[in-house]
Amino acid sequence: MNIQSLSIAVPAGCPNRCKYCVSKLHRNCHENKLQEYCATKLPGNFRESGCDDIFVKDYLDALAFARDNDCNTMILTGTGEAILNRPFVNMVAEFNERLSQPFRCIELQTSGVYLLSKDGHDENLKWLREDIRVKTISLSLSSIWSSEQNAEYTCPQNEEAYVNIEKTCKAIKDYGFTLRLSLNMTDFYNDKSPEEIFRRAKELGANQVTFRVLYNVERPQNAQEREIHDWINQHSCKKEKITEIKEYIKTHRCLGKLPFGAIKFSVNEMSCIIDGDSMNCMNSRLQPKKIKEEVKYLILRPNCKLYTHWDDEGSLLF
Repeated sequence: MNIQSLSIAVPAGCPNRCKYCVSKLHRNCHENKLQEYCATKLPGNFRESGCDDIFVKDYLDALAFARDNDCNTMILTGTGEAILNRPFVNMVAEFNERLSQPFRCIELQTSGVYLLSKDGHDENLKWLREDIRVKTISLSLSSIWSSEQNAEYTCPQNEEAYVNIEKTCKAIKDYGFTLRLSLNMTDFYNDKSPEEIFRRAKELGANQVTFRVLYNVERPQNAQEREIHDWINQHSCKKEKITEIKEYIKTHRCLGKLPFGAIKFSVNEMSCIIDGDSMNCMNSRLQPKKIKEEVKYLILRPNCKLYTHWDDEGSLLF
């Protein structure tokens, strides 16, 4: 089995109300089997509370299963902001160190909220770097041109959740993280050339750039899905612009193929890919033999089970 990464679904809320929120397009009803363990941090107390620490063993088995299948990258992510659930993230870091071969490449997927406090303090970055041992921060942005544009589409619900892009990127680099800009391809990019996009990414200190085509459902099932579906149709980056960016990238040095098949290029000393399948939907259309061999990523839910798709309970693997 060829696995690119393991996504750790951290149960946490989110202070944003993104117009294109993918988490609202699929059900998330997985019980956190480790909630009490996170609160006590003591397996003995876990058992005394009436729960069985068999779930701790299940979670460790799931982590080990991914490593046993040569998965090297762990991504802290979820339907909210992972750093809002510090106890769970601390638990994952603790469990990782228990493995005979721990994950060394640890990433955080985030919109950037609370990486810096309103007054500029960076305790969360310090914690991620020193305690959790995160190496890469993947910063998901609706626009790299201005913090105001970005907030227009992410809709932070309080002043503290507002992300100052320039200050946040600088702080990430000052702490020695690898900075990946994950660009949600909205209509803010329609009037920008590929050269302008990469120039701006370079100004922000990016080491890596991922272009993420907005995921959308084909058939909305309810009013919320319909609202997001219609917004994405109106505000997605034009297909012609995506094609233009692809063609521009192809004129640069090819760095090789990622495990799931995406091609990585080097542009202005930044590695970049275009992710047109962030929800791993294309895999469902592969031939059975290829599905067995290639898995874009695994998802470890708080119910201690592994899945191959965010939007399909039938993708339960382990």
